[in-house]
Amino acid sequence: MHFDKSPSLFTSRREMTFIGHCSVSPLYSKAADIAVELLRAQEKRGGGGVLTAYMEQLNELKTHTATLLHTRPENIAAVKNTSDALSMVANGYPFEPGDEVITFTQEYPANFHPWKLQEVTRGVRLKLLSSIPAREDIPSSVTGRWSMEELEALITPRTRIIALSHVQFTSGYAAGLRQLGQLCRERGIDLVIDAAQSLGVQPIYPEEMNISALAAAGWKWLLGPMGIGVFYTSPAFREKLRPVQVGAETMVQEFDFMNLEWNPSSSARRFEFSTSPVYLVAALATCLREIHARYGADAIFQEAIRLQNILLDRLDNPAFKPLLFEEEHRSGILSIYCEGLEGIRMRLKEENIVCAPRSGMLRVAPHFYNTEEDMERLVNVLNNYEPGQSVG
Repeated sequence: MHFDKSPSLFTSRREMTFIGHCSVSPLYSKAADIAVELLRAQEKRGGGGVLTAYMEQLNELKTHTATLLHTRPENIAAVKNTSDALSMVANGYPFEPGDEVITFTQEYPANFHPWKLQEVTRGVRLKLLSSIPAREDIPSSVTGRWSMEELEALITPRTRIIALSHVQFTSGYAAGLRQLGQLCRERGIDLVIDAAQSLGVQPIYPEEMNISALAAAGWKWLLGPMGIGVFYTSPAFREKLRPVQVGAETMVQEFDFMNLEWNPSSSARRFEFSTSPVYLVAALATCLREIHARYGADAIFQEAIRLQNILLDRLDNPAFKPLLFEEEHRSGILSIYCEGLEGIRMRLKEENIVCAPRSGMLRVAPHFYNTEEDMERLVNVLNNYEPGQSVG
């Protein structure tokens, strides 16, 4: 696969070496262009400058997201972010007091607090998977992974939902979604996945994997703007959820504002209860069309792993301890434990290299447009760093 890594498309390459796509990623240049174009259109002509593009861009976003996920556009909704989507799921789910949700003890807040709210307000019991250290020579408090064995042991007849990230945001541990989905199918459990750290860098197919709902922010691996994300739900799962946010666009009649009949759409459009930000929608749709549909998730993931392996093959400084998982549990995030994290962060800043420090680890997260030279620059800094050395 030949990837176009041109600085004209990824203009951040002219400014820095960015290897932290698990954080807020640089925006794809053509995505920025269309967002500005639509903003200028509204500036000059008001609604007439953007309303004709509104549904076209929204439909394009759903079409390309559906292609990426191997599903149908009617199962996709545009949302502000992952928290927005998962809050609608948690608040709308038909829980009864005593029902159970299983999640990870160090789960990302977007896929933790909505379920905790159900425990506080609706009598749901939240059961937590413990963290298993990824290495024996680092503090046990450092996030590692969870185990299928413990998960199965936590399941009871009252378990309604398993809510997990596809990729854990600190350690980079990737769940085995096919195995997890099969378990949920056998037990009659709904699987809800936060895909913010995987969608756009590795394959994820909710219908094949028996995922009931999936949400992802658009500004990480999808390379889009902040403030827009995507939300998948299966048709059967949507039927379980009561509406918790509604507006004109929830309804089948949509823009017929004088028709106040209660008639929610059966498609995922029911979650787009209000006007979507057309500038952000168009920008993310551009990323999906020109990058992810062009290259495909499998090829992008293989390139990300190849770039990680360049660093792993050359890293020989014992101060840095990578968290290495089995091949099936690798992700776009390579987390490296380092006691002198603030020092190495400052050293990388001096060299104009951006990674993503978090919770005692340096998260190395290259995307397909990074180069071998980028990885060599990073590993040279790591190999020559001594914890405690002065910076500046």
